[in-house]
Amino acid sequence: MPEKTPSETTVRPADAALGSGIGRVLLLVYGVFALSASARALVQITTHFSEAPLAYLLSAFAGLIYITATVGLARGGPTGRRTALISCTIELIGVLVIGTLSVVDSGDFPDATVWSNFGSGYGYVPLVLPFVGLWWIWRHKPAS
Repeated sequence: MPEKTPSETTVRPADAALGSGIGRVLLLVYGVFALSASARALVQITTHFSEAPLAYLLSAFAGLIYITATVGLARGGPTGRRTALISCTIELIGVLVIGTLSVVDSGDFPDATVWSNFGSGYGYVPLVLPFVGLWWIWRHKPAS
């Protein structure tokens, strides 16, 4: 049997699954945020929706984005990668826009969302997470 060359036995990072190595930690963090944001929104919407409907709906939307990103990262492959890329991009836009609006005009947000004040209530993880997610997805993009 012929011996394999190093290029045949080495797995390049771009070919590795999105959910391996640091990707597993990223997947775990997205999973935790998917559960926490969704649960928080569900409780807020069912118990006191009239107090801050915009904030609670935005928290529910954030939860859906985190769920979608988690599924995309876990699935991998072209479809999972595309799903995660779109979700992380929406997440980044959301945290930047909602973060800015909640700082500039806090009256529109009588109660906090996951993305309020750039995720300060969650240790700014919502601000950092989409950058890390997008970096991880681009780092593992398939060779053209």
